Amino acid sequence: MTLHFMKYRKLSYWISGMLVVLSVVALLTKGLNYGIDFAGGISMEVTPMSAEYTIDKMRHDLAGFKPELQSVSGGNILVRIGLEKGATEDQQNIVVSEIKNIFGDKVSYSHVQIVGPKIGGELIRGGILAVLFAFILMSIYIWIRYKGGYAVGSLVSLVLDFVLMFGFFSIAGLEFNQTAIAVILMGLGYSINDKVVNYDRIEENAKKYHKMPQDDLIDLSINEMMMRTILTSTSTLLCMLGLYLFGGAVLGEFSIAMAFAVVMGTLTSVYISNVILYHFNLRKEN
Repeated sequence: MTLHFMKYRKLSYWISGMLVVLSVVALLTKGLNYGIDFAGGISMEVTPMSAEYTIDKMRHDLAGFKPELQSVSGGNILVRIGLEKGATEDQQNIVVSEIKNIFGDKVSYSHVQIVGPKIGGELIRGGILAVLFAFILMSIYIWIRYKGGYAVGSLVSLVLDFVLMFGFFSIAGLEFNQTAIAVILMGLGYSINDKVVNYDRIEENAKKYHKMPQDDLIDLSINEMMMRTILTSTSTLLCMLGLYLFGGAVLGEFSIAMAFAVVMGTLTSVYISNVILYHFNLRKEN
């Protein structure tokens, strides 16, 4: 059975446009839910004094502070707690004292660190620069690797991926931290890889089928790659499901965001980067 993707190309443009508008509106009105890395807060690494004092019990004891807890090497627990915006040094120290009173002698401390707003701002700038740098490098690669419609399709879909990833973090309310930056970079990498694989097949078929109408040519190429696309996306999503179910709270958000990146990258490959090729003379470019 051959699926006719070009038949719905106008609908894909409308849906993409609405998603971009929704993402931009969410970013302007709701913004991003900055984590401790960017907003500032308290970070401490502790070692439970007994095996009975588990991470779940620790999370229960600190429930009033809405903590982030993560197991690290050596059996230690990384505890991160956000602070209110504009918290003074005295208020920060009070929170640290309250946490230490709750823990009592049930833990020992490897380090206690307060991340201030200034450091958080520097991390935000560094994270955004990392994403922009990766975006520019991928754009350069696209222009070198392809020309004409292929380059335009890749760049348009890459911009769409970029906007929708930030929009998703805003709408879903997921914590935007250094892990989120890693997710965005991996998501963009996954997406552009999928586009390159599809474009290679379209290039091959454009040279092979000289008289086939261009919309049929693109449909044929997408259908030929569909099984590969489904298997790749499904295997990655199954890995993310495993992380969500058994990876704890921190990896849970990572897996949700990464799953969205995989689905988004797959859909923009099929319905944006490939569909845009319809407006160019592919045989002239090959």
